[in-house]
Amino acid sequence: MTRYKKMPTGPWGMLTMALALAAMLVGIFFKPSQPVEQKYMSVRVAQVYDGDTIRLDSGEKVRFIGIDTPELHDNPKMRRDIERSSQDMATIKRLGERAWRFSSGLLDGQEIKLEFDVVQRDKYGRLLAYVYLTDGRFVNEEIIKNGYAYPMTIPPNVRYADKFLALFEAAVDQKLGLWADTKPDAMPKIKPRKKRRY
Repeated sequence: MTRYKKMPTGPWGMLTMALALAAMLVGIFFKPSQPVEQKYMSVRVAQVYDGDTIRLDSGEKVRFIGIDTPELHDNPKMRRDIERSSQDMATIKRLGERAWRFSSGLLDGQEIKLEFDVVQRDKYGRLLAYVYLTDGRFVNEEIIKNGYAYPMTIPPNVRYADKFLALFEAAVDQKLGLWADTKPDAMPKIKPRKKRRY
């Protein structure tokens, strides 16, 4: 004959039952899922779309956090860059193509790891990430320190903002990459973008 334990009664019994029920509900409704970071620990680049955007072999687009390369394609951002820099479309596209070639040399067909910040997707559905090669090189850093990008800080994704600004200033001072033949006063003005959102 099976004997059942008597249910606890009184205030402590009610508390015990409430905690057991809460634990059961948490287990049902909040099943642990694979963290986003683990899902992107090892992914392959299918296409380098432009200097700061790639497409993974899964089809997802990834926009690099903290940097902004000149545009390669005619789009609304290209037109904003034309207004801010007083440069024509052909010049910006030429700079964008140079940035794209640099990024392609680093990334085309490579296996990479993505690191995320606070906001993980932008309003276009692209992943926002810091990108690393399997040899440990930090791609966002490589692009800006070699003179192929501007710093672009959009809170709350600010983990490496100070570092990127310092690397940009050093690249301009040393006339690296795009800045070898582009004067700083001809570049789009860098404005704080505290109110801008992804």
